[in-house]
Amino acid sequence: MLATSASGDEARYLRVGTGPPGETHFPLGSLIASAISAPPGLPCTHVGACGVPGLIAVATATAGSEDNIETLAEGRLDAALTEADVPMFEGKRAETLRAIGNLALDQMQLVVLRDGPIRSLRDLKGKRVSLGEKGSGTHLHAHQLLVALGFKDNDVKEENQRSALAADAMLAGKLDAFFVMDEAPVPTIAELAKIKPIRLLPITGPAVEKMRQADRLLEPSRIAGGTYLGVEGDTPTIAVGLTFVVSASLPDDLVYGITRSLWQPETQQLLMDARRGGAPITPAGAVNGLGVALHPGAQRFYDEAKPKPIR
Repeated sequence: MLATSASGDEARYLRVGTGPPGETHFPLGSLIASAISAPPGLPCTHVGACGVPGLIAVATATAGSEDNIETLAEGRLDAALTEADVPMFEGKRAETLRAIGNLALDQMQLVVLRDGPIRSLRDLKGKRVSLGEKGSGTHLHAHQLLVALGFKDNDVKEENQRSALAADAMLAGKLDAFFVMDEAPVPTIAELAKIKPIRLLPITGPAVEKMRQADRLLEPSRIAGGTYLGVEGDTPTIAVGLTFVVSASLPDDLVYGITRSLWQPETQQLLMDARRGGAPITPAGAVNGLGVALHPGAQRFYDEAKPKPIR
């Protein structure tokens, strides 16, 4: 999409898909859009952290990873956040995507009330469980886990709600558990924990290992005790990279500029602050665990950024 500003400078617009409000993908994607933008006619006021000249990136809330990939494939988005393994399940749609890099780590979080009857993954049978909004990475991964557990379609009373609605339903006594695939702390879970005591179920055991064997990009992770009010001990779980992807048709020079803007120290500090202390992501780590190939423009940046060998 092209436009011309009043000053005659050419503007390029970039539509960025994020995730649902109340989870971390939406504010993270909005921050990324702001960081890579440099609208025509507006001078950069801080050295080293300016966006791509002429670029105006606009973030939009979405259902999540699967929805983002579908919308990108249809040409209604230019870039998006998606969990790294989701493209592996999207067939030809994923052929239209290229990666800029992993920017965070999404963890599977299964929330129950502290005084409720659910104490293990097997206890989910027969319970009212939100598997996440359809079109989200949460929905895909929750189903993966239930299949690995050997559950049949009717073994849980499935709901499909984003985390904010699921938390409200739990408070109203209409839901027993809900999944979220997101980097902790998730705002909606944090707010729920302030109102009513919760627990996080450990995501571990033979079924989880079976799930990981079928999905090579899933990795062990831990949610530190104290992340949520009243949840004191560490909770073992699984995680996957959160990838910033773009349309394969975007020009190399544009994607190079976007990648360069993302890795400016000032931008990285903003992203770290927004992620509330999540583990740092380095350029080397950003290119590991990807489910799609790097865009040539991003590859050019990483090639140039590699440290020169010591002689």
